[in-house]
Amino acid sequence: MTINVSDAKKSLPFYSDLLLLLGYKIVSRHANSLGFSNGTLDIWVSQTESKYLNRKFHRKATGLNHLCFRVASQKAVDEFTKKFLIKKRLKPLYNSPRIFPQYTKGYYAVYFEDPDRIKIEVSHIPHRYVKSNWPES
Repeated sequence: MTINVSDAKKSLPFYSDLLLLLGYKIVSRHANSLGFSNGTLDIWVSQTESKYLNRKFHRKATGLNHLCFRVASQKAVDEFTKKFLIKKRLKPLYNSPRIFPQYTKGYYAVYFEDPDRIKIEVSHIPHRYVKSNWPES
């Protein structure tokens, strides 16, 4: 997955802190891009080419709506909130973290935005698989 960003100076440190906290490793580093991997999903964050900078992101338009990262427990969502959102003084959306019963029983999440306003979610869903519960291949 590649996320093109409008300002690499703001977004590369943001995504580096976010993804390293969530267990990703940096696999590639260049002046205007970083590559991350958790062994299952690779995420590249790259500076948008200048000829496309006038097109701003909107999550209701065609394309990406938001990113969701699943964690193993409600406590992990709360810890993430402390270690990332509060530390960076980012405002959570929707009075989160909290339970969102309209999604499924026990759905617990925090929502926030990246520097380009791409919505990001860190969630725990009881009784659903997380990476550590998946069968070994």
